[in-house]
Amino acid sequence: MKPFTQLTGTAAPLPIANIDTDQIIPKQFLKTVSREGLAKGLFFDLKTKSDGSPDPDFVLNKPAYAKASILIAKENFGCGSSREHAPWALLDQGLSCVIAPSFADIFYNNCFKNGLLPVVLPREVVDQLLERAGGPNHIFTIDLASQTVTAPDGKVHKFDIDQGRKASLLAGLDDIGESLRHAGDIQAFEEKRKLAQPWLA
Repeated sequence: MKPFTQLTGTAAPLPIANIDTDQIIPKQFLKTVSREGLAKGLFFDLKTKSDGSPDPDFVLNKPAYAKASILIAKENFGCGSSREHAPWALLDQGLSCVIAPSFADIFYNNCFKNGLLPVVLPREVVDQLLERAGGPNHIFTIDLASQTVTAPDGKVHKFDIDQGRKASLLAGLDDIGESLRHAGDIQAFEEKRKLAQPWLA
């Protein structure tokens, strides 16, 4: 997993509440276990017209936001069914951080397991950031070490995060990576168990 330290990039405003995981990555795109190629299905029903052509009004279809690395949305982002493809699709699009007033619990947890930073800020602050992102300058900086979001106008907003999850993101460690940090202890335990209980080997 790629470490998340500091990110400076374009923030795309998506001022919609209750975006569920089926809107993030519709069910027809869940037939793969690969993390690659999912960007084509990201927000498919929002970014595509009924005739299958791209909707030029959808934010990520606009040239100014085509390479956005930050997404700003409204409350309860990621609600609905549990699907790990949701953070995979966002990452495949090049989005590394989502800012919202609140997230659905399962989606929020899945973000950390895949290296996507979910930032929770008060609703009034998010509304301000949505406005800034929609302006002519939409370059934001996310600093995980200092737990800050710096808006284009220079205002700095502090966010809270579990310190264990913060450390894992900074180090680029998912659950397997965290376990492998103790590989020596695990190996020693297995060798000791083989000697004490050889019938289990």
